[in-house]
Amino acid sequence: MISTATRPATVARAEAVIIDLDGTLVDSVPDLAVAANRMLADLGRDPVAESDVRRWVGNGVPRLVHRVLTGEVEGEAEGELFARGRESFLRHYAENVCERSRCYPGVVEGLGRLHQAGARLACVTNKPEAFTGPLLAGLGIDHYFESVVCGDTLAEKKPHPAPVLHAAAGLGTPIGRCVMIGDSVSDIRSAKAAGCVSVCLRSGYNQGLDLSRFEPDVLVDDFRAAVDFILQS
Repeated sequence: MISTATRPATVARAEAVIIDLDGTLVDSVPDLAVAANRMLADLGRDPVAESDVRRWVGNGVPRLVHRVLTGEVEGEAEGELFARGRESFLRHYAENVCERSRCYPGVVEGLGRLHQAGARLACVTNKPEAFTGPLLAGLGIDHYFESVVCGDTLAEKKPHPAPVLHAAAGLGTPIGRCVMIGDSVSDIRSAKAAGCVSVCLRSGYNQGLDLSRFEPDVLVDDFRAAVDFILQS
C-alpha cells in the first residue's frame, strides 16, 4: 500500500536515489544482537532478547549501546560503563558484521531495477564506515552505489541534512532531483531538511512509531513498493 502527499511530477524528475542501510536495505539485527550479548557477557550482565535489540536499533551504535546497557530507549549508561561497553560492542560486531544479516525481500531486484532505469544510487547510513563497507560487500550490493556516506564520514549524522546533501554532491545531482528511501524518523527529517523527496517504509526499524505523524512525502509498505512508486511516477 502506498500513501502519498507529494506530486508525482516531483518524483518523476528524480535522477538519483539516496537509500538508508539498516532497516531499509538490510535486516542487520541478528548480527547486532550477537554483538550486544557478547558485550553484555564481557560486562558480566544478562543477555537481552533479539526482539529487544530490534526495538532499539536505528540511531547509530552509541545510542544502541546505551539502550542495551540500560534497557531503555532514552537511557544513558554511566560514562565508564558506556565506554567499556562501546569498545566491546565494536570489537564483537567487527568480527560478525555479515554472518546473519540479510537483504530484505525485493532489495537486490529493486536495486537492479533502479540501476537499469538510469538512476544514480547512494547509500547514507549512521553506521560507521568500518562496518558499512564489509556489510555492503558481504551482501553483494556494494557495486550499485556510486556514493556511500557513513556515520563517521562527516561531523553530523542523520537527522541532520548534511549526510544527504553530501551524498547528492557525490553523485553530482542537485538535491531537488533526488529521492531518499528510509525507514525511520531520522531518515524523514534528514531528507526534508535537505530538500529532497522522502519515501519512507512502514517496515524496518522505527521503534514502533506511526511514521505518518512525521509527514514523509510518500509512505509505502516495503522496499519493493518504494521502487515501484519511483519508477511508475
